Amino acid sequence: MRVLVTGGAGFIGSHVVTALTAAGHEPVVFDALLPAVHPGEPVLPDAEFVKGDVRDAAAVAGALRGVGAVCHQAAMVGLGADFGDVPGYVSCNDLGTAVLLAEMARAGVTLLVQAGSMVVYGEGRYTCAVHGVVRPGPRAVADLAAGRFEPCCPRCGAGLVSGLVSEDAPADPRNVYATTKLAQEHLAASWARATGGRAVSLRYHNVYGPGMPSDTPYAGVASFFRSALERGQAPTVFEDGGQRRDFVHVGDVARANAAALTAAGGEGHTAYNVGSGEPHTVGEMAAALAGAFGGPAPVVTGEYRLGDVRHITADSSRAREALGWKPEVEFADGVAEFARAPLRSPAAG
Repeated sequence: MRVLVTGGAGFIGSHVVTALTAAGHEPVVFDALLPAVHPGEPVLPDAEFVKGDVRDAAAVAGALRGVGAVCHQAAMVGLGADFGDVPGYVSCNDLGTAVLLAEMARAGVTLLVQAGSMVVYGEGRYTCAVHGVVRPGPRAVADLAAGRFEPCCPRCGAGLVSGLVSEDAPADPRNVYATTKLAQEHLAASWARATGGRAVSLRYHNVYGPGMPSDTPYAGVASFFRSALERGQAPTVFEDGGQRRDFVHVGDVARANAAALTAAGGEGHTAYNVGSGEPHTVGEMAAALAGAFGGPAPVVTGEYRLGDVRHITADSSRAREALGWKPEVEFADGVAEFARAPLRSPAAG
């Protein structure tokens, strides 16, 4: 099948292109090659390439000719530099998705696989010994500043036990990026209802692996650590390093996209967690990377970022059962590979 991959020259998108080719599809790379993401001469995947922005209806319409499905990876990611990034996030992520879906409707393309994110959940799943499953609100600045990082039961103030979050958990986005990712899912669901199409949102957890961008506020925490090591510096770990995450290798994420294209399913919208199923703390990731790289040990700073959540780890059983997908890259092997792999060039500006 001929598949348009928006953002196909980016970190995850380029791996998706490789996975689609391996699965026998014909990927078409659609990417704006924005300087902030692709400084200098971009390295393009070995596939047909169309330069264009998803916010440009004419460019999207041209790229959709002859296409049977779309893997929508194009997005502005991460927490960003500050709140001034809001217009950029909304424009790239939500307006871009709206334009893409409108042109898909006009072209009669009825299958969408969208790059979603675990950030739509806010905090993960927590259990109180007295009150059962509870949903703590955003952490207070006073608590963070005092080093009290663990959420407490909103009813009795007791400590909580974190667990795996499933796709049925209520959405509770805690920052601008998360809000735009949830809006993308709502747009995809509306498109599917209006057109009779099928939309799949793959809620990526913490993706890492070869080709991550370096030295940018829009990358993931694994990139921050790897970039520091590349400069000969110790990775700096926020809070106390005990934040639990599900670090999933980019190759596994790419194969989930290929699986979603061919899995049985009718019309409508479905979300799937895409995680490794093996939670690790942020501190563990930093230490493992430093050890594999041979660089200085991490430094735990106690600093924090508003909008960060404490624990978010995935229950990916729905994807395993419905898509016939499962992660293959073990944490130790993936980190060892990532420690040796080159990063993308630093962002411009």
